[in-house]
Amino acid sequence: MTQSTEENQAIPDVRELPPDPFFRGLLNRILHLGARFGPGSGAMRVRLHRWRGVKIGQEVHIGTDVLLETAYPQWVSIGNRVQIGLRCTIIAHLHGLAPRKTEHGGHVSVRIEDDANIGAGVIILPNVTIGHGAVVTAGSVVSRSVAPLHMVQGNPARPIAKCGIPLTWDTTLKEFFSKLEPIER
Repeated sequence: MTQSTEENQAIPDVRELPPDPFFRGLLNRILHLGARFGPGSGAMRVRLHRWRGVKIGQEVHIGTDVLLETAYPQWVSIGNRVQIGLRCTIIAHLHGLAPRKTEHGGHVSVRIEDDANIGAGVIILPNVTIGHGAVVTAGSVVSRSVAPLHMVQGNPARPIAKCGIPLTWDTTLKEFFSKLEPIER
């Protein structure tokens, strides 16, 4: 291979992660511990994560022992009326790869839109959007974005149904299941 051919090959876009200042990182991790194990799924945990820098909407419930991006919490965005089950893990970055920029100049790697329902033990990987009203079943690993009003399941999470309505606190299971349409495989 000649030198000019090597120069013409595409070089991957590797973006460096911003520094994580020591004292800010220490405070972030202390707040994170309080949020993981503290009381108040809709109050105290949410408040502590907001103080860490996670963008969180209104009426959000976060279960016990949830890991929300420890190093760069500002890269996680959670909409209104979202439910996150216990022991979920949300990872917003991988080593050496920063998230894409938003239209406002900031960075967001994981976006959970309004009325989403995240089951217990779910793992959400970087650069994923969970659409409005989507449901992620317990134990799933989400490595790709989830369309609005879709239910996903498995490792990797795959669509299994279309949701006629979001699964919110006000929705009965009978009503939710009556509007669920299985997806043929």
